[in-house]
Amino acid sequence: MVPRIVRVLVEMRPRHITLGLIAWLFNCSTALAGPPYVTDDPEPVEYRHWEFYVASQFENSRDGLVGTAPHIELNYGVVQNVQLHLIAPLSYSRARGGPTHYGPGDVELGVKFRFIQENDWRPMVGTFPMFELPTGSEAKGLGSGRLHVFVPLWVQKSFGRFTTYGGGGYWINPGLGNRDYLYFGWQLQRRFSQWATLGGEVFYTTPDAVGARANLRFNVGLVLDFSDEHHLLFSTGRSIVGDTLLEGYLAYQLTL
Repeated sequence: MVPRIVRVLVEMRPRHITLGLIAWLFNCSTALAGPPYVTDDPEPVEYRHWEFYVASQFENSRDGLVGTAPHIELNYGVVQNVQLHLIAPLSYSRARGGPTHYGPGDVELGVKFRFIQENDWRPMVGTFPMFELPTGSEAKGLGSGRLHVFVPLWVQKSFGRFTTYGGGGYWINPGLGNRDYLYFGWQLQRRFSQWATLGGEVFYTTPDAVGARANLRFNVGLVLDFSDEHHLLFSTGRSIVGDTLLEGYLAYQLTL
């Protein structure tokens, strides 16, 4: 997740516009997500396989509440080592003391490409460019009103029951008072049984707007594998440095 919008933008724009920008920043977490985490991994869906998610996430900050209820995510292994990605959300936003708005949010498109395979000593490496399309209403706080692009590099390595991955990337962040910024994150998880994996992550962003400060957050997550096809994913966390009081993610995943 990225920093809250700066006070100067609050003064320059109406509160519901400010919350709209915050809602886009929240959607950036979705963009980075290796569900149920914000930090992603370089491993694409296998060739001719599908991942389908029905999910909801929220962020409660000092500025208000934003989230999705629900969003649909599709991932498909179109060729070896390449995955196509789509998220289509129904979003909501509510400024402190203001009305709640609900409707279509910004659509996310992406392509994950793995170019180095993992072996006994070498980590897996890949990239996952993202494109946030301005399909949600900026005036109602459901979208950003502009195209945003993220270009990352992700690394992953497994050691027995442990898997760790992370990396960083560059956000192209147009808009009044905005500035491009960097994202860095790392995750560690352990499989405790055939059906349960527990993990945690820490992630950091440089300032995304004029006068903004850097932001540092954490999440803990749980993945339950009921079968090869059916999965439940959950995570929750908050800011270490920043204004997020609580954030959460919950999803059902079907793999085919």
